[in-house]
Amino acid sequence: MSEKRYFPALNDVMTAEHTLKEILEPTPMLHNRTLSQKFDANISLKREDLQMVRSYKIRGAYNKIRSLTAEQRERGIVCASAGNHAQGVALSCNKLGIMGKIFMPVTTPKQKINQVKMFGGSQIEVVLSGDTFDQANAAAERACEQEGKTFIPPFNDPKIIEGQATVGLEILQQSSTPIDYIFVPIGGGGLASGIGAVYKQMSPHTKIIGVEPAGAASMKLSIERGEVTSLPEIDKFVDGAAVQRVGDITFDICRQVLDDIIVVPEGKVCSTILNLYNFDAIVVEPAGALSISALDYYAEQIKGKNVVCVISGSNNDIVRMEDIKERSLLYEGLKHYFVVRFPQRAGALQDFVTNVLGPHDDITYFEYNKKTNRDKGPVLIGIELQNPDDFSGLTQRMVEHNIDYQYLNENPSLFEFLIG
Repeated sequence: MSEKRYFPALNDVMTAEHTLKEILEPTPMLHNRTLSQKFDANISLKREDLQMVRSYKIRGAYNKIRSLTAEQRERGIVCASAGNHAQGVALSCNKLGIMGKIFMPVTTPKQKINQVKMFGGSQIEVVLSGDTFDQANAAAERACEQEGKTFIPPFNDPKIIEGQATVGLEILQQSSTPIDYIFVPIGGGGLASGIGAVYKQMSPHTKIIGVEPAGAASMKLSIERGEVTSLPEIDKFVDGAAVQRVGDITFDICRQVLDDIIVVPEGKVCSTILNLYNFDAIVVEPAGALSISALDYYAEQIKGKNVVCVISGSNNDIVRMEDIKERSLLYEGLKHYFVVRFPQRAGALQDFVTNVLGPHDDITYFEYNKKTNRDKGPVLIGIELQNPDDFSGLTQRMVEHNIDYQYLNENPSLFEFLIG
């Protein structure tokens, strides 16, 4: 007889909602005029970035920890997280008086580490281990076994999924009209599993669209292959959703409830972050921008439809904004890097500026290393354009004036070595 597969029951999700009322108020779902006009649709944002820990993760964490036995609470808990789950666990430990040990990747932004310590207070200990979530997770599981504590997984657990599913219940309660599309970010798959399960039972006509970063699209690959598949390496930039391996429980649910998965380049996510800040004064982290970033891929389908984008979090370190701007410019085709070999003579750079640069082109990066006994010296130049169409004219003028150059943007290994 085959083992019964887990699927979130509405009664369990409603129980989780009742449990969370001990500490949380529902987050608002707000109509967004800018996006609605752009896509000719009725687009609302479910603002989980406005949670007390600035992400939805508190829902699953509190629901899971609240369900522990007295003996489990006494022994304490362990978790691993790139940041948002850690904050949810930390606050839950603080509220419930439980000791917690939280493992985070060494690469986690300091802002998130400090937030975890602030929310947890004296109830938690932060341990930095590994370069990725998966490495930190392995260290947390080892510590859990050695110390006899209870492991609080970030996504692959029924109680976690049921807690995240309460986002779906709130969207239903806050909607005055039927919803046609919900766009949900995917990291490990807990949020997408929960929301998808609620809607397949309560509003089956609603299409649930999962969204992953291109550098860590582990759920899409797993569903395409029909089994949970680990990515050999990932781009950790969208740290809240950069997971090498999704959960077996979340995978099984997601392949039943998701209508599609969109993979979004990290650069496009950065453009979304900047647009949200500039046009709507909304600050989001990279994972929080995933759902909105996917709208362009569904521009035709969502015309005239009721659409909800889940904004999953806003834990963004301000020191990352320069990197975010840079990635956005590269994605939009507005920033280009070259190695130019200038003749080592007076006036060579002036000739380049006069004859090659367009009227709206700007040199934003310049690094020159003069070589002795050579007739040419290499210069690393970054040029910012006002319009991506200006690029062809720039390179054409380089050819016309016999500029010896190498274009770096399309040479990833060299680009990372020189620019990254």
